[in-house]
Amino acid sequence: MAENASYHFVIADDHPLFRGALRQTLETLYHDAGISEVGTLEDAIAELDERDEIDLVLLDLSMPGMRGFSGLMYLRAQYPSVPVVVVSANEDHSAIRRCMEFGASGFIPKSLGIDIIRDAVKEVMEGGTWTPPDVDLTSEDDAVAGMVQRLSTLTPQQVRVLMMLSEGLLNKQIAYELSVSEATVKAHVSAILQKLGVESRTQAVIAASKIEQGQWQAALGA
Repeated sequence: MAENASYHFVIADDHPLFRGALRQTLETLYHDAGISEVGTLEDAIAELDERDEIDLVLLDLSMPGMRGFSGLMYLRAQYPSVPVVVVSANEDHSAIRRCMEFGASGFIPKSLGIDIIRDAVKEVMEGGTWTPPDVDLTSEDDAVAGMVQRLSTLTPQQVRVLMMLSEGLLNKQIAYELSVSEATVKAHVSAILQKLGVESRTQAVIAASKIEQGQWQAALGA
């Protein structure tokens, strides 16, 4: 049954057909809602910056700019009041756990039927969380949980710097992209090293790249 509610949703997915299916699903629940569709992380950020009130972001993990969990980390750090539900073709239980540990309000596999997706969105909009019922959200390793916790302490700017380090950018290039001084970038890099418990920029990049690929144990030993 449709509900009258002046909500605004952002569907962030690089597949237009799936965006359309999600839009139809949302419209059956909230027929007066505003819905924005974007296909990259950069466009999602621009939409969040432009609008004062967004009630929910439905986020694809694999669209351009996401870099594994880094995009989710950035959105949760930069816009902590905006719930994010990951909608992904990746149904690996460890990936679902990681998304929830990084602050997602839910994880919806793309393989699920429309009725289940609608129920999941409604649950989150009512203040709850939603994951597939067969997923155990208990972390399988204390060391992994520790790394997740350390990553979660990064500020939005530090997450962006770490993402750019992973792309191979130099300090002066990062400074240009972020419109800050090189000294500011160096300070961010130092803080990142301290928070991640590594000694060099190279180790931070290696850890970040392995984390993005889901190679958690390898990252811990970097």
